[in-house]
Amino acid sequence: MSDSMLLTQAAYDRLKAELTDLILVQRHEIAKKIQEAREEGDLKENGGYHAAKDEQGKIEARIFRLEEMLANAEIGEADATDGVVKQGLMVACKLNGKDTSFYLGSHEVFEGTEFEEQIEDGDLDVYSSDSPIGKEVIGKKVGDTVSFNAPNGKLITVEITGISNFEF
Repeated sequence: MSDSMLLTQAAYDRLKAELTDLILVQRHEIAKKIQEAREEGDLKENGGYHAAKDEQGKIEARIFRLEEMLANAEIGEADATDGVVKQGLMVACKLNGKDTSFYLGSHEVFEGTEFEEQIEDGDLDVYSSDSPIGKEVIGKKVGDTVSFNAPNGKLITVEITGISNFEF
């Protein structure tokens, strides 16, 4: 993960509320479920215990991720007026000659918004600045062309044709 992540104030507040709920509510609820399952006896064959432990692991991983994101968050709005690709912007491009666009940033800024479903449906592509394409286009300008090898070895060429602010 890069040093900072650009988040709108609304996204920051949404993620902070999720973190608070995970720590103050869900962490305690799962601990109670684990304790109740322990009291049932033999843990080797206790499906409820193992399910609760799995859920606890997911909760703790999400807490860690949110704490990391919020600690490194930069609150603000991306500005496309300078023509430079950066986090928080929509990037229009020709990807191997095909017109497309994507949001450069974290998909987590969309959680709890009307755009979350568009991401899940594949109608809105999101690439982090740490992704192969993100690393190549960040800091570039409209009209620049970059090429890189994807993790599968395929050569990818990206011509940046436009950038714009994302309207939440």
